[in-house]
Amino acid sequence: MSQTVNRLEKQIIKPIQLQYLLHLPQSYDPESSERWPLILFLHGAGERGDDIEKVKIHGIPMLAERNPSFPFIAVSPQCPKNAYWHQKQDGVMALLDEITANYNVDDKRIYLTGLSMGGYGTWNLACDYPDKFAAIAPICGGGDPYRAKLLVKTPVWAFHGAQDTIVLIEESERMVEQLQACGSDVRLTVYPEAKHNAWTETYENPELYEWMLSHSR
Repeated sequence: MSQTVNRLEKQIIKPIQLQYLLHLPQSYDPESSERWPLILFLHGAGERGDDIEKVKIHGIPMLAERNPSFPFIAVSPQCPKNAYWHQKQDGVMALLDEITANYNVDDKRIYLTGLSMGGYGTWNLACDYPDKFAAIAPICGGGDPYRAKLLVKTPVWAFHGAQDTIVLIEESERMVEQLQACGSDVRLTVYPEAKHNAWTETYENPELYEWMLSHSR
């Protein structure tokens, strides 16, 4: 019996549930026409679970908690326990769409950053949605170097500690080298004495935010 050619067309509805922190700058005015840049932050493995307060331990949500005038809308979702960001990408993108639709977001200035597990998540999410982000800043993460070419038009600033034994620096180097070979706008900052924590110095550096704001889609 010969094979027959068929096609399935079916709509699948997927329920999504994701806790997140939302920071609005102190001067944010919902009645104003002013549009704000947005940073999407992906935390590391240690902040997974259902205690949203844990997400404030590092990175962008820690800065926003400390500084109400932090001049970005900041969205920081929490990955459930025992899950990884690549398994929650539908939820993360649905959340980003929800925030963009309901707040005064400049959709040409949406930035993506994350640390450790979130660094991997940053590389992966950006490769899956290469036209979404104005710039990305993965910290002590890595990805599939064969997919790096998808980011040839996305400015990238990666960060890593040279002494990192949890995520080896080669993880960042492989991605950066592939992008350099494509002629991409990419840079890598290596902290010679740093171990896994490459994020504290990175997020405390005002040059990171100046660099982000210098890029728009």
